[in-house]
Amino acid sequence: MNLPTPVVMAGAGLCMLAGYLVGVVAGPDTPERTTAVVESYDSRTRQLCLSGDGVEEHEGSVDGELCGIWQRAGNSPEPRPGDPFRFVSTVSEQQATPDDDRVAIFGEVDD
Repeated sequence: MNLPTPVVMAGAGLCMLAGYLVGVVAGPDTPERTTAVVESYDSRTRQLCLSGDGVEEHEGSVDGELCGIWQRAGNSPEPRPGDPFRFVSTVSEQQATPDDDRVAIFGEVDD
């Protein structure tokens, strides 16, 4: 049985739309970017410290401040104290010493 081309194209489009919707609804959550304020940045060690309302919710924050190694994206400018900074962070737990967990901060200065 042969179907006309427009019917086949419409069916293919509906299948793609259904797949997209299933992926959006059932797919993994993406991390939300948070905006914070740069407290300090050491370009030699890439140690970045951030503060602000959203920082307290991130794992690895201590007393309202999140410090970690900045993973620079492309050619984004170096952060300076007081700059707004949009980021996501991850914590990699160290097996040998749990108190020495590593925080990685991915983000850039928010213009």
